[in-house]
Amino acid sequence: MIPRTFPPAPGWSPDGHRIKSEADYSRGPEKTWVYGALRVRDGHEVTMTASSRNSAFYQQFLQRVEAANPAGDIYVVTDNLSSHNSLSTRTWLEGHPRIRHVFIPVGACWLNLQEGWWRIFRKAALAGQSFAGPPEIDQATRLATAQLNTRARHWVWGRPAPSTRVLRRRYVYSV
Repeated sequence: MIPRTFPPAPGWSPDGHRIKSEADYSRGPEKTWVYGALRVRDGHEVTMTASSRNSAFYQQFLQRVEAANPAGDIYVVTDNLSSHNSLSTRTWLEGHPRIRHVFIPVGACWLNLQEGWWRIFRKAALAGQSFAGPPEIDQATRLATAQLNTRARHWVWGRPAPSTRVLRRRYVYSV
C-alpha cells in the first residue's frame, strides 16, 4: 500500500448488479506492505506492516506469529511467493521447528481462509480512507486488527448451512 486515497467499497447498482471498482495499483518509494496471519480456531489475526516484501520482513512476521501462539505446532498456509520459500527463510525455519509451511497450489488462493479475512480487513481499515504516509497506514492496520480481533470467531471454509425452515402452522387433513 502506498499513501493514496482508497475508493469506497463497491455497492449495488440500481438494477441489482454488483458495481465493479477498478484496482488501483501503483509503485513508489513509500510503498507499505501488510502481512497477516489468521488463527482459524478462534479468528484472531496478527498483522504487521513493512516497507518491503522480502525474506527479512517475512521472518520478522513469523516471529510475531510464533509469539502470538505460545503452545503447539503452527501451520502456516501460504502462497508460493519467493520470500516464503527462499534459502534464508528455510534456514530460519530450521531453527523454529514449531512453524511448518503448507503451500497452496498455484491459482487456488480461494483455499486459503486468510483471503476472506483480507476482504473484511480492507473494508474496515482502508476503504474510503486517505493516507499521508506509511505511519498512517500502520496505525490504521493496528486499529482495524484490534477492532476485528475483539469480535473474532471461529473461521470455517465455505458458506454456512442455510437455516432450516420453521413451519408456523401445520395443517393435518384427514378424510
